[in-house]
Amino acid sequence: MFRRVLVANRGEIACRVMRTLRALGIDSVAVYHHEDRAAPHVHLADLAVQIESEVPTAAYLDQQQLIMVAQRAGAQAIHPGYGFLSENAAFAAAVTHAGLAFVGPDAALIRLMGDKLRAREFAVAHGVPVAPSAVADDAAALTARARDIGFPLLIKAAAGGGGKGMRIVRSAGELGESVAIAAAEAQRYFGDGRVYAERYIERPRHIEVQILGDGTGNVVHLFERECSLQRRYQKIVEESPAPELAPQLREALCAAAVRLASAARYRNAGTVEFVLAPQGEFYFLEMNTRLQVEHPVTEFVTGVDLVAEQLRIASGAGLRLRQGDLRVSGHAIECRICAEEPQHDFRPATGRVGLLRAPARAWLRFENGVSEGQVITPAFDSMLAKLVAHGATRADAAAALADGLEELVLLGVPTNIDYLTRLLRSTAFLSGRLHTGFLAEHAAALAAVAVPADERAALLAALLAQPEFRRAAFEVPEPHASIGSWRN
Repeated sequence: MFRRVLVANRGEIACRVMRTLRALGIDSVAVYHHEDRAAPHVHLADLAVQIESEVPTAAYLDQQQLIMVAQRAGAQAIHPGYGFLSENAAFAAAVTHAGLAFVGPDAALIRLMGDKLRAREFAVAHGVPVAPSAVADDAAALTARARDIGFPLLIKAAAGGGGKGMRIVRSAGELGESVAIAAAEAQRYFGDGRVYAERYIERPRHIEVQILGDGTGNVVHLFERECSLQRRYQKIVEESPAPELAPQLREALCAAAVRLASAARYRNAGTVEFVLAPQGEFYFLEMNTRLQVEHPVTEFVTGVDLVAEQLRIASGAGLRLRQGDLRVSGHAIECRICAEEPQHDFRPATGRVGLLRAPARAWLRFENGVSEGQVITPAFDSMLAKLVAHGATRADAAAALADGLEELVLLGVPTNIDYLTRLLRSTAFLSGRLHTGFLAEHAAALAAVAVPADERAALLAALLAQPEFRRAAFEVPEPHASIGSWRN
């Protein structure tokens, strides 16, 4: 096993990886931009090194600087977390070339699965279903072939994700313009303007399967996760196991994921994602060649530390798990705590964390990436933390998580905590009938109830009566700074 590992990331995932490193007796090295100097991961690490760049995000994307820090710090491996360089084939290759271990798959696998067109071809070649699609080298040919599939269609970027370079097309008259817009957006975000068209599935579910492989074709799955609750094509609630899923369908999804990963001789942790149609047909969507944000729900129901398994595989120890030994116990649900305003189409928010108090329960897991006094800026992703709950049943997990969200105090920056609480307690969510348009469909029912002005004033007065909150609200660096939606 490694003696020292550099975590090439920030926020809650950096803290998450460092906790496992500490449990395994491995030293951790943190990197941080000046704007992150007060972040928890800086203080949690055994060694923290500042990385330089005028733009904060660029520091975490500077491959050579990260590798140089790892070498000088005496690290044997680099764990990329998720986001940033976690699915960058050039970085994986550079890390290996520098004599370090990359905690993830090799560069060739990242390239294969990172190109959606190549990944789809690979899936088809190994008996994994994909949605009917059209591919062409130029826009005119693609437009002509796409008409043969039928509408509605989904235009997608070949080299990216996250909703960028993606357009839903419902009629032939929209097709040409949508292809052009999607291609331009893909070029802008990914430097690759290739797009393709596929059949758009109405009211689909987003199901993914967690896998681990040792690089020899030996692969196990750790069951599936439901990731259908999304806004702006980004997940905010995930759970395992997926609700309302027939056992034979669950087995087919997991078998397809293992078949794909085994054929690729996949090494380390990965996730195979599927679109599930209302009638029960499922189609390969993509493979994420990294640890997922939502991995804690799988850890809760299986008892497996996925980061520990990643490190063991990357160190050459191989895959110690056997499929027959893996079981699901109970149900787990995760909510992403984001600095955003649900009442304004989930637009990102900024501020300074004035007060942070997390619930402490055996069945809750708070994955945090911020500390009191830390300034939340637009420079990074809006996700601040995650709260995860485990229960004997789905209803138990949902109730425990809602209770935990109500106990969680995070003041100074607008968040989606109240929105998530309403969601978890809603009849529609508890029914388990989920799909990717769920949040939009139930927007009215999930909206906040207006609080009368006199009640708001009374609540604010009660808060200001607490010395702890007074300090959080008024000890600000600038004379006219705002604390959440309250101005001092």
